[in-house]
Amino acid sequence: MGERLSNQPRPRTGGQKPCKKLLNALLPQDCQLCGAMDAGDLLCASCLADLPRLPAQHCPVCALPTPGATLCGECLRHQPHFDATLAPFAYAFPLDQLVHALKYAHHLALAGLFARLMHSDAIAGDLIIPLPLSKERLRQRGFNQAMEVARLLSRSTGIPINFLGTTRVTDTVAQASLPWKARRANVRHAFECAIDLDGKSVIVVDDVMTTGASLDEFARTLKYHGAARVSNWVLARTLKHES
Repeated sequence: MGERLSNQPRPRTGGQKPCKKLLNALLPQDCQLCGAMDAGDLLCASCLADLPRLPAQHCPVCALPTPGATLCGECLRHQPHFDATLAPFAYAFPLDQLVHALKYAHHLALAGLFARLMHSDAIAGDLIIPLPLSKERLRQRGFNQAMEVARLLSRSTGIPINFLGTTRVTDTVAQASLPWKARRANVRHAFECAIDLDGKSVIVVDDVMTTGASLDEFARTLKYHGAARVSNWVLARTLKHES
């Protein structure tokens, strides 16, 4: 891997199981970004090194860059319902192209790549829960990308997963279509939980954290049902606020 990836704890992209190495040898795949032949694990080494890493110094709660990794001003003014966010990457080119390819072009193999990039020994909890999609959005897309990644993270970490006990009960306007400040109101009371989470540390998995409004509302719902701690585990964090 390139030097940029070595500056911070590395996601586990290496150490593949023998069966996966054999599959890569028998069925070589082109790089999903540059098209280089025999990329091995969907990305060539050069494109993997070019993925935009999240700055090492960032708010431990929402993952926005801060001097000295201190709490950001927004988290100090309005403490979120979640307690921490783990994100290895910033949501920027060319990573955004991969996220779009999974969500909108149904390149489901990328879920495995994302899980391998996200895998971290720093995460700990009692339960993994993927951020739910509404029934309408799930019907349109055909799958929940957060669930696909969460399944693999559960398998690699050994942390149990539950994706049946939480639902998104309102088909809200797509967050990406709204101004930054309107997104929190858009997701108010959007989730329901049918699980007793008394005293549990819950890890919520999603692909991208933008404003954090959906994750904050989901964390509020989980804590209402007893969760003692809620951590977000996402592939990427959007760094610049939109108007």
